[in-house]
Amino acid sequence: MLMNGYVMAALAALVFSYAVTALARGLNVRSLQNALPAEFSGVYDATDYANSQAYVRAGAGLAAIEETAGLLLTAGFIVCGGFGWLDGWTRSLGYSELSTGLIFIGSLTLVQAVFGLPFEVWNTFVLEARFGFNTTTVKVFITDRLKGMALGLVLGGVLLTAVLVLFQQLGDWAWLAAWGTVTLFTVVMLLVAPVWILPLFNTFKPLEPGPLRQAIEAYATGQGFSLSGIFVMDGSKRSTKANAFFTGFGKRKRISLYDTLINRLTTEELVAVLAHEVGHSKHHHLVKGLLLAVAKMGALLFVLQLFLSGGEFQRGFGVSVPSVHAGLMLFGLVYQPVALALSVLANAFSRRWEYQADAFAAAGQGGPQAMVDALKALSVANLSNLTPHPLMVWLNYSHPPVLARIRAITGQA
Repeated sequence: MLMNGYVMAALAALVFSYAVTALARGLNVRSLQNALPAEFSGVYDATDYANSQAYVRAGAGLAAIEETAGLLLTAGFIVCGGFGWLDGWTRSLGYSELSTGLIFIGSLTLVQAVFGLPFEVWNTFVLEARFGFNTTTVKVFITDRLKGMALGLVLGGVLLTAVLVLFQQLGDWAWLAAWGTVTLFTVVMLLVAPVWILPLFNTFKPLEPGPLRQAIEAYATGQGFSLSGIFVMDGSKRSTKANAFFTGFGKRKRISLYDTLINRLTTEELVAVLAHEVGHSKHHHLVKGLLLAVAKMGALLFVLQLFLSGGEFQRGFGVSVPSVHAGLMLFGLVYQPVALALSVLANAFSRRWEYQADAFAAAGQGGPQAMVDALKALSVANLSNLTPHPLMVWLNYSHPPVLARIRAITGQA
């Protein structure tokens, strides 16, 4: 059994992240209010509002079980010398350093996936089904996981191989080369994913001619906003929840509307949703978000480079031969509090940008009411928590709570 300063530091990082997340989750459940906010009077009926709160409690309960089990499993693996054992086993296979690293990281990734699978199954076929959301069949669920695994092996394997080779071969400048490689990979994926990857999971059909398409095209043309396509995605294949999203840059921008969204919103409300996304583009939020992510990745890789220079930390976990692959996985443990802090910062920027996009949409042809009505309809459709605790928002919300958004749009904030 391992128990030294390095192991204690890693366990402390894990427990800290777990405790902060658990505190936010507990406060979030306690912040649920029986009284329906006035803004949703006539929108939420008593049954739906009670269901939205039960949904929050059920999700919190499942998350608590999964995170507690994950913490215990990870801590047990560390204390029992799991990293040292796995490194020894992979090295005993007699492959090259690169192949050893890929097997080492692949094994841990597989264990993590197997651990999470029962919780995914429960969430999909029990929790989501209980609240009327799930439409996923067992066949679709299994196919999704197999496709995701194949993509992970191909795309993730290529990127991981490149990063391992760079850190193994380039010494002190490896982080810079890895940063450029990861950045290039990210940009390429942003361009090709809508065309080649997303269609592996969903069917995208051009929006049929009619009043909705005419309204969307008229608004986009009026804003000087070029669209390479307007598509309907079969979101109902997996869930009754509604959403929409933009992909692409420049002249490759395209909007995808869930079929469930089209069924729930009026044409005016759907145009308001489009206006919100146009607002993101007009304020260059997509580019800013990409730059923020790239900067974050650069900082992470630089710190990783410094971390890998100290072999004593790895030896503290029973790894007899310090390596890039073992250092990378151990770095992920002690880095968790920093990752949590960086996600808080990224979410703060994202929430600010959502307010700006809302304001842009509210100034459009439908006025503030169309955007407010769209937000209300989406909240009811997705059983959104109307009164999340500020700590939960601060830690996890990339979008402001819906009440805060409505009050900002109507000038009541």
